[in-house]
Amino acid sequence: MTDWLADTRESYDTVAASYADYTRGLLDGMPHLRAALRLFAEEVDGPVADVGCGPGDVTALLHGLGADAFGIDLSPAMVALARRNHPGLRFEVGSMTDPLGDRVGGVLAWWSLIHVPDELVPVVLGHFRDALRPGGLLQLGFHVGDRTNLKTRGYGGHPMRVHVHLRRPERVAAWLRNAGFAVEAQWLLGEDGAVLFARRG
Repeated sequence: MTDWLADTRESYDTVAASYADYTRGLLDGMPHLRAALRLFAEEVDGPVADVGCGPGDVTALLHGLGADAFGIDLSPAMVALARRNHPGLRFEVGSMTDPLGDRVGGVLAWWSLIHVPDELVPVVLGHFRDALRPGGLLQLGFHVGDRTNLKTRGYGGHPMRVHVHLRRPERVAAWLRNAGFAVEAQWLLGEDGAVLFARRG
């Protein structure tokens, strides 16, 4: 495991409980993100992998919208929280830098690709494409910008060491097209967030 991956796993293990407290109910005040999730659930056909699921709340929301959703996260502490908070759903420890293994109808990666270095993003998107059935749907959420921040302190004031990569939607869209996806929509969320919908050809 490379240093950035080990740092990311350890950081989210450290802040797991505080992160879960911070994000609980966060979507209640974000109607556009809720709409993106509803549209994804309506359009997807088959199981959905929520990659970088954290404490599992979004996985549970997808399930509540009728999707056959399961979660994957790099952090064992996050997965343990998700299993405890949502005992009827499936969660497993895994990295998006490895093949997903499951054949799915949809992949959701909300604000989890942000920690992956630029040179590995095409590898990750290739894994997503390989996991998707023909016509399968991918939805990415990420921070918008042209810089990388090193986050050394996070949720609850706990120490972290994670790089947060801010990227322009057009750059992410180009990566998607190069990986064999058709980009269907790009939603800007204010000035600092974006959601992209893409479909495997």
